[in-house]
Amino acid sequence: MTRPYLQMTQEELKQEYAAVCAAYENAKSKNLKLNMARGKPGREQLDGVSDILTVLSDAADCFDDGLDVRNYGELMGVPAARRYFAELLGVRPEQTFIGGSASLQLMFDTISKAYTHGLLHSEKPWSKLERVKFLCPSPGYDRHFKITETFGAEMIVIPMTAEGPDMDMVEKYIQDPDVRGMWCVPKYSNPGGVIYSDATVRRIAAMKPAAKDFLLMWDNAYCVHEFDGDFVPFEDILSLCAAAGNPDMPFEFASTSKITLPGSGISVMAASEANLAYMQKLLTVQIISFDKVNQLRHVRYLKDKAHTLEIMKRHAAVLKPRFEAVLYALDTNIAPLDIAKWNRPKGGYFVSVDAMSGTAKRTLALCKEAGVTMTGAGATFPYGKDPQDSNIRIAPSFPPIEELRDAMEVFCLCLRMAALERCMNA
Repeated sequence: MTRPYLQMTQEELKQEYAAVCAAYENAKSKNLKLNMARGKPGREQLDGVSDILTVLSDAADCFDDGLDVRNYGELMGVPAARRYFAELLGVRPEQTFIGGSASLQLMFDTISKAYTHGLLHSEKPWSKLERVKFLCPSPGYDRHFKITETFGAEMIVIPMTAEGPDMDMVEKYIQDPDVRGMWCVPKYSNPGGVIYSDATVRRIAAMKPAAKDFLLMWDNAYCVHEFDGDFVPFEDILSLCAAAGNPDMPFEFASTSKITLPGSGISVMAASEANLAYMQKLLTVQIISFDKVNQLRHVRYLKDKAHTLEIMKRHAAVLKPRFEAVLYALDTNIAPLDIAKWNRPKGGYFVSVDAMSGTAKRTLALCKEAGVTMTGAGATFPYGKDPQDSNIRIAPSFPPIEELRDAMEVFCLCLRMAALERCMNA
């Protein structure tokens, strides 16, 4: 049957359920072990950039502007790496700090230091405050939420729209001095693939929070990650905030995790020079420097923004067919039934599915039983609690495409089973 489930009679629903259950049992008999839990680059992508491993071949290659990158020093990062990320993000080199393989570490460290020492404009460390609240556009990135949850912040769900976070709600909440920050993924947001509109970005930059140390966590993880179409430019949040009188509000983050090798990349934290000077004083107690050999290796390999975008076209050639396979399965098997909606991203690493209310957990439990592992239901909301039990994140990048098609066949069956159970019990 190919008409919407909500239009079926109870008898028709039972017949459809029996057919779907039989197909599901057949899928289970294949003993699949497929993983779509996280947005990991696949083997083909990694092989395509593994020549980065041979960029530095001997001791003579280990110098940058007279600096021996094998030695101690240069906490802020190799100058060439700072220039590289400055061009990529549209900021000045003086506004960059180069870290290790994970921007998540820099994000965690920023929040951690807010709690232990306070930020540049904090009246006291956040750990000394009676309460700390953090705005969390949702559905969003589960690891962001885990960071603020770890430190005990009260997380507030801000609904996502087609243009970014609901700014009317944001502007209302920031009048509360206990609201100390907000998470943002401004381009190809995780998982919805939303690109914040220019109007939204400018409203964010112009915010006037009651908290003088309000922290805008600007995770630009997918800044050059188109897989369908040309590069989409983005505005420099640091300049916009400075022009609006908020120079020290934003901390921007990015990395090469899905450009080169995720486990061996480099990351960046961009902020005002005043913020970086303050953070440097704290960081110098913690670490002498991150891996400068790897920083130089990346600069030599990636060269500049133009060359990086050429590399991203190679990634796109691998990723686009995978996203097309996911959308084809949903369009063919789910769209006629009117039991879910999904985005059609042109970049980033995820497809976000909003299933029938109350069916996400059941769908993913069925998937797991059939050998398909996906991100847990609720993970895209603070505390792992999706109020509608609806959102499901699909990560198509890691499995080989044939395995991905098998996984999507199972997923669609599970989505149908969960929806039919909901309809029959309505």
